[in-house]
Amino acid sequence: SPWDIALCATGTAVAGENALVLAVLFYTPSLRAPMFLLIGSLALADLLAGLGLVANFAVRYLLRPPSEAAELAAAGLLLAAFSASVCSLLAITVDRYLSLYNALTYHSERTLGFTCAMVLLMWLLCLGVGLLPLLGWNCLRDQSACSILRPVTKDNAAVLAVTFLLLFALMMQLYLQICKIAFRHAQQIAVQHQFIATAQATSTRKGLSTLSLILGTFALCWIPFAIYSLVADSSYPAVYTYSLALPATCNSLINPIIYAFRNPDIQKSLWLACCGCIPSTFSSRPRTSSDV
Repeated sequence: SPWDIALCATGTAVAGENALVLAVLFYTPSLRAPMFLLIGSLALADLLAGLGLVANFAVRYLLRPPSEAAELAAAGLLLAAFSASVCSLLAITVDRYLSLYNALTYHSERTLGFTCAMVLLMWLLCLGVGLLPLLGWNCLRDQSACSILRPVTKDNAAVLAVTFLLLFALMMQLYLQICKIAFRHAQQIAVQHQFIATAQATSTRKGLSTLSLILGTFALCWIPFAIYSLVADSSYPAVYTYSLALPATCNSLINPIIYAFRNPDIQKSLWLACCGCIPSTFSSRPRTSSDV
């Protein structure tokens, strides 16, 4: 199927791109702050998601004879990886909110050890989700109970979709609070330094554009697929599932661009790794409250 080839190619690109992010974080000693640990967790989840797409293709087309255990393992890997990806995005959102809400005590409260413990707990939970197909939560014995996410049953797919929509609603609420705090900081800075009105307007527009990029990309990639998972089952035409699943997987291709490659510290590391220098035109300005 051309759709399966497209998913496999997307998985390969996702794995390669996120492997680059992990390599930069691993080989750069200065990138050890809690924020970069969360970015690394997201990159690892998306890397595994990419490998899961490739493994799913291999199980369906290259493994002969077909193996139920391999099919369930590939499905479990995809479930665990995409669950960890969404949870990592939520963790980054919470971290950004706390960094603005508790700006004075953030660095003392959000230690690296505490962040490591929270990330480990999150990954254990997501790995538990990934084990569900292997533990019997599958439709291999009853094809009529299959969802569009074969071999996940329709009831289980509905639970996953509702959980995802609730997590997205929480992320949206947190980012709205982040935006309010950032705008309030920008107003205070403008008053203290007697900036003209256009400076505050520029900061506001930057915050809104960043917020729109994060939430808009996430919603466009995942919301249609999540809603379709609620109403559809395995009897629906497969082309509908593929046409919605492909944009969802592309979110893991976009995440490094939004959360990693736009970060000035990671940009510096990439320039040093690629050409051994930092361009003179590279912006070294500090992050401000508008960089939400």
